[in-house]
Amino acid sequence: MAVTDPIADYLTRIRNAALANHRVVEIPASNMKKQLTEILYDQGFIKKYKFADDEGVQGTIKIALKYLQETGKPVIRDMQRISKPGLRKYSGTKDIPRVINGLGITVVSTSKGLMTGKDAQRQRLGGELICYVY
Repeated sequence: MAVTDPIADYLTRIRNAALANHRVVEIPASNMKKQLTEILYDQGFIKKYKFADDEGVQGTIKIALKYLQETGKPVIRDMQRISKPGLRKYSGTKDIPRVINGLGITVVSTSKGLMTGKDAQRQRLGGELICYVY
């Protein structure tokens, strides 16, 4: 079955793995998913990741999910797709939304690649709103 929205598939796989308390989730790779994985790692939402280029046509991404020590609950509480293939959502620098008063992140696709909403605002860039993570 062909996936019509690979980013939504990526978010769903991570969300489902976190809800099922899996330690590692494996996802088919693409350049955009690799950038998104690096953002999640830099922002502290995942423990670690590994790009395995030897498997499949484009390779895979192995992501080790992060859980809170005290409660055992996943660090990623929710991930929501904003811009969809049927309805793209764009935002200027000043209109990039804040997620839960800055506790979450907005991932924005800009002319300089994927970055968080805060980074895009610092560099005065707007772009396509990819997803919220909190």
